[in-house]
Amino acid sequence: MRLIGIDYGKRNIGVSLSNEEGRMAFPVSVLNNDTSLVSSLEEICRNEKVGGIVLGESLDFEGKPNPIMKKILSFKKQLEEKLDLPVYFEPEFMTTKEASHIQGKGSQIDASAATIILQSFLDKNKDKLNQ
Repeated sequence: MRLIGIDYGKRNIGVSLSNEEGRMAFPVSVLNNDTSLVSSLEEICRNEKVGGIVLGESLDFEGKPNPIMKKILSFKKQLEEKLDLPVYFEPEFMTTKEASHIQGKGSQIDASAATIILQSFLDKNKDKLNQ
């Protein structure tokens, strides 16, 4: 099953996709966080035959929700209603910083962060996803 990974940010949304077997994640794009966001994600999901969404869960150093988590929860609800796909949370902690360390800064850093989130989810759930 192909999954889409999302790194939610105030301005930019990083997007990644898994391969069809759900084993490897790849960066796809960075979208603007604007009124066309959900429609853009809907189009990607339809075109790529996505079966589920992995959304980064933003927690602080103590494991408590960050201020942006309220917006992420609202966004999750929008995705579930509009796309009719399951949405899974995967803890994301400093993934943008990790992506920056791996590849350096650039315009696709948020897509790389989404890839880290999605790959973490795939690695943790590989036995469940490949049944």
